[in-house]
Amino acid sequence: MNYSFKWSVLWTGQSGHWLLQGLLTTLELSALAWLLAVALGILSGALRTVRFPPLRWAATFYVEFFRNVPLLVWMFFWYFGVPPLLPRGVQDWIFNHGAEFWAGMLALGVYHGARISEVIRSGIQSIPRTQFEASVAIGLTTFQAYRLIILPVALRLIVPPATNESLNLLKNSSVALTISVAELTFQTRQIETYTAKAIEALTAGTLIYLVLCLSIATIMARVERRYAIPGLIARVEPAA
Repeated sequence: MNYSFKWSVLWTGQSGHWLLQGLLTTLELSALAWLLAVALGILSGALRTVRFPPLRWAATFYVEFFRNVPLLVWMFFWYFGVPPLLPRGVQDWIFNHGAEFWAGMLALGVYHGARISEVIRSGIQSIPRTQFEASVAIGLTTFQAYRLIILPVALRLIVPPATNESLNLLKNSSVALTISVAELTFQTRQIETYTAKAIEALTAGTLIYLVLCLSIATIMARVERRYAIPGLIARVEPAA
């Protein structure tokens, strides 16, 4: 093999700055999209379990519409499709304030919100119906029962699948490079272009993603053990 490794390209010149900026952009993009996804997921997941048909149908439409279209299509939709529908002044303002970043954030948020919705719904439906009936029996409204009893329990039950969706969201943030968001994958490709060292650049990006995902998984495993509910979910014990 004639390839000559040169790992120093990762911290010489602009490469180190590009990697740091890519990491920060990835974290910011993923965090904002995660907050949006969780909010949409909790709302639509809860509405899918209520008995009022219009609300249940609206939530079902949101889930089926957004989770069954590829994420890349949503990236292009929010970046190329939505702005032309807005007034000219709004278009100019958006493109002067990072339109590609906000388009990527919205695409990630609504897409993963639909997927998290199903996780929330399964968590709610795993709770014995008697808990809801008892909540109503003591005088709580349906909204109060969900807010004070059902959702807090469901959120503790769905930590493992929610962790998986959170990791998928972080990794899928790399798709935003297709609309020129300068996240981590975008920056590793930029290093590759300027240094002609593809293995070094992509290895750096791979390791950073690996560290991020393992860190999140470790934190969420501790959250799962801390908030496990005896009788409803088995507490995960660390290996001896």
